[in-house]
Amino acid sequence: MTRRFRPLPLTELSGSHHEIGAQHGRIHRQLIQRGIEVYGRLFHDFVGIRWEQARDRACHFEAPVAQGFPAILEEMNGIAWGAGVDFLDVLTLNCRSEIALTQASGGCSAFALQRHGQQWLAQNWDWRSDQLDNVVALRIRGNDRPALVSIGEAGMVGKVGLNERGIGVCLNAIRSQTCGSGLPIHIALRKILESDDMQSALAVASHDRVCSPAHFLLASAQVGNEGGQAVGLEVQPGEPGRIAPRNGIVTHTNHLYADNTPCPVQDYPRIDSQPRLCRLDALLHDELPPDAPLDEARLFDVLSDHQGAPLSICRHFNPDQPAEERMETLFSVVMNLNERRLTLRHGKPCESEDSLSVTLN
Repeated sequence: MTRRFRPLPLTELSGSHHEIGAQHGRIHRQLIQRGIEVYGRLFHDFVGIRWEQARDRACHFEAPVAQGFPAILEEMNGIAWGAGVDFLDVLTLNCRSEIALTQASGGCSAFALQRHGQQWLAQNWDWRSDQLDNVVALRIRGNDRPALVSIGEAGMVGKVGLNERGIGVCLNAIRSQTCGSGLPIHIALRKILESDDMQSALAVASHDRVCSPAHFLLASAQVGNEGGQAVGLEVQPGEPGRIAPRNGIVTHTNHLYADNTPCPVQDYPRIDSQPRLCRLDALLHDELPPDAPLDEARLFDVLSDHQGAPLSICRHFNPDQPAEERMETLFSVVMNLNERRLTLRHGKPCESEDSLSVTLN
């Protein structure tokens, strides 16, 4: 049965990091508490541990966060206070990738596209359907920091989004047993979204580093007198691998493929990752004419592609997969960085044209 969605409401947060967190926790108290229950089940399914054991693992990440992004700890304390949960519960939510993705990765298909002087970013976020109703859209106006929009999970400080400086980022999960020094993935994403420029955003991957492997698709609306730019960053505790645009396009799914990565790591991709990447490349390089007009609807069509189903870009419930591997598309995002506009479809992009559109002035 097709499930129809109304556009998600936009949650407005402002002030200091602690004030932003307290508002986030208070407004989304029920979703955060439900998210803790969901990840309690997911951690058991994926790595065979209970929530209390996951909290113990999360404790190890507090010191690296305090060193690399101390203000975000204030925000997580605020979230905990507002939601009526313990700080360690919120830290555990924000370190869920480091705790769970050693055994299982989500899906996610992402691309950057520069055409007609416009820099676009887009992706599907594929994950367990347990988290579908815990997706939130946050517009954050921090003191002395760029305003930003982040689409992610309640109780988590960042994921996919853009800021008023024209910096945007997408995420692809990577399954790997590597975990070292650096910021947890979702905290690094938030630090990128608070960056004033592309150089500062790149420094999160190359200087702060990210403690476990993932792919960050990073783009900027403007560089000097030139148009936008994009780069794929296969982040990890070492120097990230980089993927440069080809004909203005960067694509990525859930396996590592950057050439000449300075510090290579081992990944364990799902069987559908390579076919989805090939399909994205075909749609964008071969089937999208260079002079074709682009808008959000056209790019949502790409994200709605079902070739190769059930292992397609737009992912639906697949009963033939083991229960712990059943990933579905939970939201789709298209961003026009030049116009500082993010458009979101909650659920599968093929099932509804209703969307939330947010523009940062």
